[in-house]
Amino acid sequence: MRNINKTINISKNLIIFGVPLLIIGLMVLIVNSSIFKINPTVLSIGVTFDLLLTVPLMYLLLIRKTNIPKTTVIPLLILSIIICTLILPTENQYYLNLFKTWVLPIVEISVLSYVIYNVRKGIKRYKLNKTDSFDFFTTLKQTCYELLPKGIVMPIVTEIAVFYYGFIYWKKRYLKNNEFSYHKNSGTIALLLAIILIVAVETFVLHILLIKWSSIAAWILTFLSIYSGIQILGFLKSILKRPISIERNKLYLRYGIMTETTIDLRDIDTIEISSKDIELNKDTRKLSILGALESHNIIIHLKKENELIGLYGIKRKYKNIALYIDDKIKFENQITQGLQQLA
Repeated sequence: MRNINKTINISKNLIIFGVPLLIIGLMVLIVNSSIFKINPTVLSIGVTFDLLLTVPLMYLLLIRKTNIPKTTVIPLLILSIIICTLILPTENQYYLNLFKTWVLPIVEISVLSYVIYNVRKGIKRYKLNKTDSFDFFTTLKQTCYELLPKGIVMPIVTEIAVFYYGFIYWKKRYLKNNEFSYHKNSGTIALLLAIILIVAVETFVLHILLIKWSSIAAWILTFLSIYSGIQILGFLKSILKRPISIERNKLYLRYGIMTETTIDLRDIDTIEISSKDIELNKDTRKLSILGALESHNIIIHLKKENELIGLYGIKRKYKNIALYIDDKIKFENQITQGLQQLA
């Protein structure tokens, strides 16, 4: 029975993804055929409408009764636009350019609005049930995983979070009894501020030097440097807004939006207050993305392997993790009390 179900699922997926790809393939063949060369104007209109309308609508109809998120039609639409741009001659892209100018921005705004709407719903659910501390980054991830293809979730979530923490979230974050800061005495904030300052100075100097050679290269470098500075600012502020917390027998270790891991208290073997040097390897890691550049004062040893999630969803295994906690005594006491209650 299991094999039959597996075969049925494979067949469904072949139809769902095969039909749109078949249409795309046919459009590519038509454009490269001798018929297209005879009447390019009329056929280019048909190819454009098939790629931009028929393919997404056909895909949408095929997935309407499945668990595949409806928003996956967006990547398919973008793929169709790219293919249409590549295969059609420039002089036959009138309707394609109209679509890019008027329809695509509406689609992008609609998707962004839909994500914001669902994030707001998540916030409202939190307000109704305050058993957990609200965390924007976690809520955003959960929302996007429900709406978007898994492969593109973390890059999108990271970019949105950088902007949110960097420019929107300015309200002071007060710690609850079960929350712990990790930035006040570690020197991380000072280091990141210094990096932003260095980036700003180097950008200014290099811009002046490069503009004498190529204004385009100078402005590209400047844009990339500004973008890097914005990202570092978002990372820096997320450290202030995402404390480590202990909730419902789980330990949520966070280092801004850069790294995070969740540990079930039952999986903790020992916890020690220690600043001793440790060898970082596949079993022993630091919570901080800065690694050896940042000190630690807590080492947690687990009974079994766990997963550390880094920037853009990169995952790494660990069994021992070192981190810095401003109030290390209180942190150790709460972990110990939690372990005693479980025992």
